[in-house]
Amino acid sequence: MGTAERSRAAEGDAATTTQQRASYRPLWVEEPARRRRLPDPVRTAAVRAVLIISLTLLQAMVALLCTLAESWLAFPMVISSVVSTVVATWSVLDVWVTRQVWNQRNGVVSAPNSTARSLRRERRRARRQARAAERAQERIRRQGGAGQLSHP
Repeated sequence: MGTAERSRAAEGDAATTTQQRASYRPLWVEEPARRRRLPDPVRTAAVRAVLIISLTLLQAMVALLCTLAESWLAFPMVISSVVSTVVATWSVLDVWVTRQVWNQRNGVVSAPNSTARSLRRERRRARRQARAAERAQERIRRQGGAGQLSHP
């Protein structure tokens, strides 16, 4: 193979890789979320509710199939499906109540005079004071107690 042939082959390879790069697209593109993530307790309750509801639907389907097959298992399955429906309803209410409690405790600030905002401000002020006191104590320890009137 001559040098001219090698350079043509190299140019062909370069053109192929350029075309491959141009046609390359990632599988997905990260986009910022439109809504914020649910708080942990609410998300936990929601996951629990989804699992319970899915099991209830599965149980209802088995109850229906047992009934159609005239199996002896139909009656216990129907009874347990009714109980599961009550539990599933309770779990959905649990999600709602957990969300309300979380919002009430941690506050969804919607107005300038919101109680949650003032509570957060107070907590922030207390944290700042605690950090300042800790820094002062650390400074005293580093100085070896110099500047204190008496040593305990």
